[in-house]
Amino acid sequence: MQSAQSETNRRHMIDSQLRTNGITAAWILKAMGELPRENFLPAGKEAFAYLDRSVPLSNGRMLNPPLATAEMLQAADVAGDDTVLLIGAGTGYMAALLSGRAGKLVAVESDADLAKTARANVAGLNLVEGSLDEGARKDAPFNVIIIDGAIEQLPAAIEAQLAEGGRIVSGLAEGPVRRLASGTKHGGHVALRALADIEITALPGFERAKEFVF
Repeated sequence: MQSAQSETNRRHMIDSQLRTNGITAAWILKAMGELPRENFLPAGKEAFAYLDRSVPLSNGRMLNPPLATAEMLQAADVAGDDTVLLIGAGTGYMAALLSGRAGKLVAVESDADLAKTARANVAGLNLVEGSLDEGARKDAPFNVIIIDGAIEQLPAAIEAQLAEGGRIVSGLAEGPVRRLASGTKHGGHVALRALADIEITALPGFERAKEFVF
């Protein structure tokens, strides 16, 4: 049962965080305005559900701010016939939003505890447990890939799972700066293009190899 305060906080999130920052896609506003975000947070952290900030989950993982989630979804422009790969399912919040929109959704999560929680939170979720940077080869190709966190580089394995002409949306880590980035696959390759600065947490497994200096 949702509390009246939760509904009020959710409306405030929509009006003061999303609409005022250029989120116009009706399906995103509706989905985020109806889905109780607090249900995807650990016990004791529900009060932080609608603040404009990342919230700790476990093992260094975070639930990204509402605006970051909305900006990624708007950039991905998911339609009802899209086959979508979500990398970094976490506790299932992004997956729950996408499950009512995408034609087919496959999520990947490397943390066993988070994967268990995501399955409990999202009925019928097709979730692959494994390294985030390996994606879901058996279910490829996908015409939309969303990486729900910041990465330093796009692994070849993920690039290969995107269909020609498909689009990818991700956070991009450039030193201390985090940006929203997107790209379309042409000629078998994807070049991520930074769109805007964004508050988003780095995902494990996407670090750029360190260069040795002699």
